[in-house]
This record gives sequence, structure tokens and C-alpha cells, in this order.
Amino acid sequence: MAHSVVYKEQILPIAQDPFQNVTTVLICQNILLRTGISHILSGTRFNISEEVGDDLSDFSAFPGGVPVLFLICDVRSTSEYAQTIQDLKARCPSARVVVLADSMDPQAVLQICKEGLDGFCMTTMDRHAIVKALEIVMLGETFIPGSIGLGLLDQIRDGQGTGLGQSVALAPANNPTVLLNKLSEREAQILRCLTQGASNKLIARELGVAEATVKVHIKAILRKVKAANRTQAAMWAAGHLASAQENSPLVPGE
Repeated sequence: MAHSVVYKEQILPIAQDPFQNVTTVLICQNILLRTGISHILSGTRFNISEEVGDDLSDFSAFPGGVPVLFLICDVRSTSEYAQTIQDLKARCPSARVVVLADSMDPQAVLQICKEGLDGFCMTTMDRHAIVKALEIVMLGETFIPGSIGLGLLDQIRDGQGTGLGQSVALAPANNPTVLLNKLSEREAQILRCLTQGASNKLIARELGVAEATVKVHIKAILRKVKAANRTQAAMWAAGHLASAQENSPLVPGE
């Protein structure tokens, strides 16, 4: 029976029950990250299984008719993600698979979705947003962040095609150099911090400024690089900031 048929006929009715728990398997070698995700999902319907590891042969068989979610939190290449997803679906056809990562090229997300990925969440997402995204996935939908969708739409609009490895600017099609030149040194420092997923509090501590000051700078950054939110600005910067300013490194606190 095809994976989609198994899911729709056997699992979806159960997954739609808000009181039905979902067996959640974290594929995560980072103990700190695993602990954080377990904390995020505590008190929700997503019950963390004791299963953990890379070797799929370590996973015990799950009983039929039980909602199962695999959450991949390890950093992998696109081909490695695709192979892992295929292996998981082969072992548990009705399971849903979600990748949680700091960031990913929109084209890479598109590619692994074609391989069977059911959702992609970013570590910068709010706790409640992550939980809602997982619930959407368990309802049979595919979830990707808005920034990824915007990136793909921008690429289509700019006629860049759909090849892997192409960078996607998540801001409107303006000259990156012009936009970068509008940033002050402090704003460039903060933008680099955003690409690392740093919170306002962490940025303030690293740069030795008030958190309120960081918020003001971020608003200015969003306006100058024409980004809708900090995630979109960070992904735009990841594609342009490093290459444009690699010869003039910025030192936090200057």
C-alpha cells in the first residue's frame, strides 16, 4: 500500500484527534539540542521516544495505527537528508518526517520535500510556532517557513530556474552592494549576529549595548535591506554579507 494511502486511511484519523499523543523520535546527536527540543515539546501531544541515533536498525518497530513523527535535528547534506528520509519512510511508511535546522537553502528544502520530507522548521521559530507546525504536519500537510516560500517565489520571479545550489535572495531584487552600503558598522555587526540565530539579549551582551538599542538597530536593518522580519534579513545576509565584507571583518563591541 502506498505511503500516502497508509497515512490517510490508517494514521490521519488518529492524528486529527487532539487528544491522541504522537510518538516523536529525535534523530539528534547533540545532547544540548536534544534537551532543548525535549523542553520545547514538553506538555504537548508530542511525546519524545527514548529512541535516538543515526543507525535506523536501532529503532524498534512501531505498532500500526500509531502516529509517529521523526524529527531530524542533525546537520546533513542535501543528499544525506534525502537518503535518511527515504530510509525512514521505508521502515515506517505512515510516519511523518520533519527537519529542524538553523537555516537551509530554499532549493535544498524543495529537493528533500520531493524526496518525502513533510516539514522544515527553523530553530529561530517561536516555541508555539514549532508546535503548531508539527501539528500541521500531522494533519497531512507539508510545512515550510514563509521565508523559504518567499525565496522560491523570488527565484521564479527573477527567472533563476530551480537548480540546486543557487543562492536565493529573500529581499526584493535590489543591488546587494547598495543595500550593504546603507548599513552602519554596528548594524552590520548585528546583522551578522542574526545570521547565527542570536537573540536580542545575546546580541546586546556580545556587543555591550542595551537590548533596547539592539531592537532599534534591527528595525533599521529590516528597513534598509527591505526584509519583512529578522529571519528573512538573516537569510539575505547569509548570501551577501560575508562575501561583500570578508576583507573588512567587524569586531563586536567596536
